[in-house]
Amino acid sequence: MANPNLIKSSYLIDVVKHRWHYLLISIAILIPCILAMFYLMFTQPNHAPVKLGIDFTGGTILQYGVNNSITPDQISKIRSELEQSGVSNPVIQNMSNTGSDKQIKNIISIKTRFMGEKNNDRIDKITMVLSQNTDAPQLISTTSVGPTLGKELLKNSLAALLLAFLGIVIYISFRFQADYAIIALAALFHDALFVVGVFAILGILYNVQVDSLFITAILTVVGFSVHDTIVVFDRIRENNRFLAKKYTSGEIINASVNQTLARSVNTSLTTLLTLIALYFFGGETTKDFVLAMILGIIAGTYSSIFFASVLLAWDKEIKAKKANA
Repeated sequence: MANPNLIKSSYLIDVVKHRWHYLLISIAILIPCILAMFYLMFTQPNHAPVKLGIDFTGGTILQYGVNNSITPDQISKIRSELEQSGVSNPVIQNMSNTGSDKQIKNIISIKTRFMGEKNNDRIDKITMVLSQNTDAPQLISTTSVGPTLGKELLKNSLAALLLAFLGIVIYISFRFQADYAIIALAALFHDALFVVGVFAILGILYNVQVDSLFITAILTVVGFSVHDTIVVFDRIRENNRFLAKKYTSGEIINASVNQTLARSVNTSLTTLLTLIALYFFGGETTKDFVLAMILGIIAGTYSSIFFASVLLAWDKEIKAKKANA
């Protein structure tokens, strides 16, 4: 049962009083993300809001280990020589080796169009170009995904996201009310849009591509975000049940957010510490996945405290004005 003494005159965070500040922060963060997504949608042939990896577009990635450091000028030269040798539109990334093999200083990742079993001559051309520009390149991995499989995987991934959003809306509508579900959905879009937008910006600036692990990260972020939002909503509902006759909806929402604040922050911080350790000390192949998780958890914690609660307070005020009119 809610304790009336928990309603105070002042709190550590006054989400209702400063709601426009928090909404403006969200707008300021999301505008560059939306612009970057629109830019890619209009400039890419597939009209995707992010740069898609071979998991979704099809193609082949060759990874070579080299013994010397690689400069951006060398990458540009390698790209130019590959195009001259008949390898069209190669995407080249230079990564530091964080594995146990200390003989390999750097890993050069080269993405090209799909190569089947009969395309060994193209691999030989790529190896020859690298031999001329690097120190003893070793082909350490080859990954290929056919165009048809890539499109099917993209379609299934988007379907999984839509089903996750739909399931969350149905659950919150049943557990709370329809207006709570709409606000929770808005918070989820806020978080997902931020993560996708940041990766769109990284795609423009650093040619970062998303793969199936990115979809996994988005689904995890959605689950984490809605869990945090439900905790806040549950406390608001509990306080509202016993204190609605004595206090305004804004006072109850302020009290509820501050009562759950320590729990939300502590849960997020402990998760972030693990993810940050994974980002800096984990493998190179999982860095983008971990980064998406870090961004999503930060956004999810912010949205449950400063975005969803603010929208709920706004909704309650509008309904109160209509009822008194």
